[in-house]
Amino acid sequence: MPTAADRVKLLLVDDDRDNLLALQAVLEPLGQELMLAESGTDALRLCLDHDFAAILLDVRMPELDGFETAELIRARKRSRQTPILFLTAYRSDEQLFRGYDMGAVDFLFKPIVPEILQSKVAVFVELSRTTLLLQSQAEERARAERKFRAVLEAAPDAMVITREDGIIELANSRADALFGYSRATMIGRDIRTLIPRWTCSHLVPEGSRAAPGDAAERMIGVRHNNSSFPADITRSPLTTPEAALITTAIRDATEQVRAEERIRKLNLELERRVTVRTRELTQSNEALQQFAWAASHDLQEPIRTVLSYSQWLSQTLNGTLGERETKMMQMIQDHANRMHQLLSALRQYIHVSESGQQDWTTVDCNAALKTAIATLQSAIDESGARIEYQELPAIPSIEILLIQLFQNLIGNGIKYRSSEPPVIRVSAEPKEGGWLFSVQDNGIGIDPKYSDYIFGVFRRLHGVQYSGTGIGLAICKAAVERLGGRIWVKSDAGAGASFHFLLPERTNERLQASSRISG
Repeated sequence: MPTAADRVKLLLVDDDRDNLLALQAVLEPLGQELMLAESGTDALRLCLDHDFAAILLDVRMPELDGFETAELIRARKRSRQTPILFLTAYRSDEQLFRGYDMGAVDFLFKPIVPEILQSKVAVFVELSRTTLLLQSQAEERARAERKFRAVLEAAPDAMVITREDGIIELANSRADALFGYSRATMIGRDIRTLIPRWTCSHLVPEGSRAAPGDAAERMIGVRHNNSSFPADITRSPLTTPEAALITTAIRDATEQVRAEERIRKLNLELERRVTVRTRELTQSNEALQQFAWAASHDLQEPIRTVLSYSQWLSQTLNGTLGERETKMMQMIQDHANRMHQLLSALRQYIHVSESGQQDWTTVDCNAALKTAIATLQSAIDESGARIEYQELPAIPSIEILLIQLFQNLIGNGIKYRSSEPPVIRVSAEPKEGGWLFSVQDNGIGIDPKYSDYIFGVFRRLHGVQYSGTGIGLAICKAAVERLGGRIWVKSDAGAGASFHFLLPERTNERLQASSRISG
């Protein structure tokens, strides 16, 4: 049984009440809404207020007969297409011709066979349902199209809807304004007249994961007057029940291209300035290094002279100087020695800073450590220090820099020892694409707030109770940076210090390239 929403209306018209009831009884099994009229006038009145799937109309009726009633029904636009089935007891060609002229779709002759009546009316019921469904779909499609057009018009860019072959089906007003075509002229045109390089072959189906190439693409747009402009194009598939369409958003990129060109010129100018400035700084740095090297070298002689003459005077005047003069002479000698040490350390720092120009080779870190220990052997013997180390790797590096690193860090551990004999442990482990080296001691330690300060040139935390120039850790920092790594310390005052430096791994190709550049 059809639901109320599926039911259609049928109009039964006959001046004989018994005939009406008989028709009603025959058609009730169809489950539709049956409306009865006993005259043509009643039928016309009902047609004003209702739409019928079919009208069963008796031919012979008083006042208005069936043909006159049918003619008046057909005169109204709303009911012009309503199927009319005439009911008659007379077979007459004249009646048939007249009935069909009035728009009849069929004649049913009395006495009516119920099964035939039901089957014929059922056809018109189904036809009415189909028509109503199509009308509903058409109205829904029209509403969706109006909504889609509104969205299309609200888009900030020119929007063009095409078939897969590129024929334009729809465009918004911004597309008209951008290309200079009227809307009517644009519909049916190939989009390639607007965007010559347009294609949809690379698009993925709607709802699929977008490929990287589906982002905005820069193309050339051509206006109605044949002028061209850079355009950013974004395409996406649009599936509809009728066909697969392509939505193309088009944005005039003229201002963006100009901005990109300005940025490109600014970048070129910036690169030029950076190159010039880098060259100037390099020249200045080289000059400064040459001056520092020359100064450290040339000052050695007058310092040695001061030291020699002060020592000669001390020996010559031995026993004739008073206590005050003796202290002053000793101060001169101490400061001369101090200056001599500082100049030597400065030359060493400059040497390490320039060692990056040397060839990289595969260095056995064990051998480098042993060389550093041999250099410090007298200090080790004097302090009773114990040097412990694990098996160290062989790595691409610059040997002299590694020796300098081990020598300065171990020397620091010996120099800044506590009351206990120094114990210094050296280890290495692979980490972060390179090697992490550690040099740990049990000395007096460092306050964490000075963990960056101590790597500066001439930076010292202790007075005369500990000898030194304040350049040792600066040399370590320069050496590690020359090797492309970084160095840091973890320590607390009175708890020893742990120095770590991370050296990145260099491949054989990079090692060979470095050697070729150095050569």
